[in-house]
Amino acid sequence: MLRGCHLSSSTLSFTDHNRPFFGLELVYPVVSRRAAGVSIGINLNPNNACNWACNYCQVPNLARAKAPFIDMTQLTRELGQLLDAVMQPSFMESYVPEGLRVIRDVAFSGNGEPTSSPWYPAAMIQVLRALKDRPSLQSVKIITITNGTYVLKESVQGALKESASHHGEVWFKIDRGDSEDIWQVNQVRLGLDQILARLAAVSRSCPTWIQSCMTARDGLPPNTLEIQRYVDFMARIRQQNIPVCGVLLYTLARPSHQPGGDHLAPVSREWLELLADRVRAVTAWTVRVF
Repeated sequence: MLRGCHLSSSTLSFTDHNRPFFGLELVYPVVSRRAAGVSIGINLNPNNACNWACNYCQVPNLARAKAPFIDMTQLTRELGQLLDAVMQPSFMESYVPEGLRVIRDVAFSGNGEPTSSPWYPAAMIQVLRALKDRPSLQSVKIITITNGTYVLKESVQGALKESASHHGEVWFKIDRGDSEDIWQVNQVRLGLDQILARLAAVSRSCPTWIQSCMTARDGLPPNTLEIQRYVDFMARIRQQNIPVCGVLLYTLARPSHQPGGDHLAPVSREWLELLADRVRAVTAWTVRVF
């Protein structure tokens, strides 16, 4: 276990992704709905900096700012310590609910857009080395959760291709299918052609899932036109033969910390399943509901 570090007394859960654990700053464990087990998070934005400001974001004090300096020696040390800890049966028994006691992935997610960090490629190399040094973790995936803004950069493309060599995946955020709808949810001005170009590039570098978050506002789910525009955009992606793996469709598990976030709530499982059926009908993709 981690020597000299304060151990959290709480069991990991879907509804609590509190970052500090074992006193570490750049890595953290969570239990993930989409991974169906333990995910080791890499946080390259500990200053809560992101270039988007999604209205459902659960990061407190989110700021439009640049990613900070990352001490790669610290990251490498913390990652090794945490991986060694979670490999111990005592960790799983103490902190992870039954049925989820397996390490599924190492995920670049954290408190902002991970690929915005100049240290993302170097961090990817350290993750690959750490997994290679632990033979029992050879089946563990490397996930990059991204809004896609920086995926055309050569350095990011290189890192994604490296991750693909170790069961890597990209989870690419597309929450809506219209520029104005995207502005309302993600607080960013973004054209659909920009999304298509980025998605096409990243999906050819690394296996890529679209991930979409749907929430209710003031008790009502997204309206009929909003959802039709989203379904139409999924159909457009399919028609362009962009080789995505499918869609990860989910809703809130933890409260938003953004202005107006108290107006948001999860949509029902039944509502998500109906939307999933519509996406399957126009794409023939796998759609997983969480």
